[in-house]
Amino acid sequence: MTTRKKGAMANKDVAGRPPRMKIKKGDHVVVIAGRDAGREGTVILADPERQRVLVQGVNMVRKNKKVDYQGRGAGGSKQGGIINTEAPIHVSNVQLVDPDTKKPARAGYRYDENGAKIRVSRPGGKDF
Repeated sequence: MTTRKKGAMANKDVAGRPPRMKIKKGDHVVVIAGRDAGREGTVILADPERQRVLVQGVNMVRKNKKVDYQGRGAGGSKQGGIINTEAPIHVSNVQLVDPDTKKPARAGYRYDENGAKIRVSRPGGKDF
């Protein structure tokens, strides 16, 4: 009888690491699902552990920042209030943009003659 993985280990493969993501920091992506569907942006941060990406200008949320007194004494400058910032979205809700066609494309891999792994667009086969 096999036992199911529970909790944080449910998304991890046999070696105990999270599944790999084909989207990296600096990639140009388009949101394909959710409130911001159709919006494009650049990936600021990729978190493979949580399977989430932070895309510039997408999934904006308002946060209440506590007042922080900068400088000495009570006469320092105050920084606080409501700020707008990006929130992470799941990697399954974004798709890479093909640099040639400017349309969403799946990512695949191929190996060059030196054995280096290169990301390519599917089904076109052009390098990202």
